[in-house]
Amino acid sequence: MSDEKRGADLNEGPSVGTEATETSGTTTTQTPDPKKSRRKPAIVIGIIAVIAVAAVGVFIWHNDPSFCGAVCHDSMSTYVNTYNEKSGQAGTDAYGNAVADSSAMLVVSHKDAGLNCLSCHVPTLSQQLGEVQETLAGSYYYPLEEVGVEQLMVNSGHEAGTGDQFCLRSGCHEFTRADLTEKTADLEFNPHQWHHSDTTCSDCHKSHRASVFSCTQCHSSAYGSMPDGWVSYAEGRQILEAGYNAGK
Repeated sequence: MSDEKRGADLNEGPSVGTEATETSGTTTTQTPDPKKSRRKPAIVIGIIAVIAVAAVGVFIWHNDPSFCGAVCHDSMSTYVNTYNEKSGQAGTDAYGNAVADSSAMLVVSHKDAGLNCLSCHVPTLSQQLGEVQETLAGSYYYPLEEVGVEQLMVNSGHEAGTGDQFCLRSGCHEFTRADLTEKTADLEFNPHQWHHSDTTCSDCHKSHRASVFSCTQCHSSAYGSMPDGWVSYAEGRQILEAGYNAGK
């Protein structure tokens, strides 16, 4: 081969679609595998799909009471257990006390109505972040402080003084205090007379322990009108104080 021909061959270099590499003074060419090029987008799409499915699964689980005790904080476990009690049957409250009729706990009657934890507990983002921080630091306490409708409204971003709206609103109990008075007028002792203006729904109706017939604090005649499973005012105070002391 002439010198001119060899020079021309060297100047041409590797052909299009190949890669040139030098190994020990020699030049070799490698052709990219087109299958690998096509495989990369498929892998990326697969990863995105897995993440999306996992996110949807976590969101759905987030609406289930089991999420509260399993992921967020162990102190919620006993509260989740009350959700699993059966209406009309004896059960156990969040503090470990026997409840004659689990229907006396709002969590059970609300479950029967198709509601779950997030139907009532709608915390703000700042509250959730605070709970995560306390959980990671191991400073989340038990038992949790029992809060009423006023605090629940504030926790969900509403103004103070809107406690009635937590229960007496569209989608829940669509009537007024006057309507309640009429609905229970046939009872021997009407608990909805509202002669105490500062009385709220949560003074009597409890979610994770037996509801309390607060009227018995002053009216002995109210004992005869207590619903099944409910406890007197004095018993309610004892249950709450014993529960708090047990957690210390």
